[in-house]
Amino acid sequence: MTTAQLPTSPAAATTSNSTRALLTCAAVAAPLWAAVSLAQAATREGFDPTRHPLSALSNGPLGWVQITNFLVAGALSAVGAVGLRRVLRGTPGGTWVPRLVLLSGLGMIAAGAFVMDPADGFPIGTPDGMPPALSWRSYAHFAAGSVTFTALIAACYLLGRHFRRAGDRARAIASRAAGTALLVGNGWAMSGARAGSVTLAVGVISAMLWVSATAARYRRSL
Repeated sequence: MTTAQLPTSPAAATTSNSTRALLTCAAVAAPLWAAVSLAQAATREGFDPTRHPLSALSNGPLGWVQITNFLVAGALSAVGAVGLRRVLRGTPGGTWVPRLVLLSGLGMIAAGAFVMDPADGFPIGTPDGMPPALSWRSYAHFAAGSVTFTALIAACYLLGRHFRRAGDRARAIASRAAGTALLVGNGWAMSGARAGSVTLAVGVISAMLWVSATAARYRRSL
């Protein structure tokens, strides 16, 4: 004897569809930002990834591309945080992971709105080294970056706790690895060490991609 399945109510279907759409935003935010940033890093004349952070791409005649990249990716992350809140509700990290993802998205929007000063030979024609004095926009950009990085690191570590409590050891390790990559990369860059911009880029992209991968995983389960 089989048990008849109750039909899904229109309200439940609508909620599921909207949650899936929200998670799609979170899932595409990091791949989009990484692809656009790395494509520019490989093609913009005068850009050296071992000397210049990806944020520097917001300068120059084509700077609008990276500015838009920050704004769009930040908005997608902020919207996607609503979807993460729905699927993580009631689980370890279910309250703070979405809040931190939202905060990182807002930080990216601010980082796009406030452009760092041209420096160290980029764009072409800019003197080598840092400018003698930074503008307030540059300080605002650095502050926005700090907010974004801190929120992403914390979100990844909390996701590690979330997956550990769920018995998913592999994803718990991956979560902590992504958070650690950004923590180390940011610290290396702030120390002024050689190729710090590379380690920072690797860390940022790793943490962002893990958040997007988590959103994609929960989207598939709906």
